[in-house]
Amino acid sequence: MKSLFLKILIILIILQNNLLANTQFFQQGVNFFKDKKFNEAKFKFEQDIVLNPKSEMSYLYLSKIFQNLDNKDLQEQNLNTVILLNPKNEEAIYDLAKLKLSVSDYKKSRELNKKLKDLCVKLCSKSQKLKVEIENLSKK
Repeated sequence: MKSLFLKILIILIILQNNLLANTQFFQQGVNFFKDKKFNEAKFKFEQDIVLNPKSEMSYLYLSKIFQNLDNKDLQEQNLNTVILLNPKNEEAIYDLAKLKLSVSDYKKSRELNKKLKDLCVKLCSKSQKLKVEIENLSKK
């Protein structure tokens, strides 16, 4: 009986340490990102994803890193992953709409902005500004 209890206790301690490490990787990544240490931040977010493949916030931060590094393909890939994990993530939808606008994909940008407007809670004013920007650029 004591042996079973000891095994369960050890498993719980290991699980707790994994959860704590997972949180630490993400937080360390955020700290590196704020300090504009993008390579270090990228590594920490990737470590977080290894432990938690459904970490939508790590993918979102990776997209921001690739935006800063001007890598549109990887930025889009990470934004699509965020939206796949959480179709209601306003920030990812907005960022992807802006990205599509920057590469002159007006149709996709409009679609994403409409989706954003339909579910917006936080980014409603940005959605309206983006709509005007899409219309102005698509007329050129």
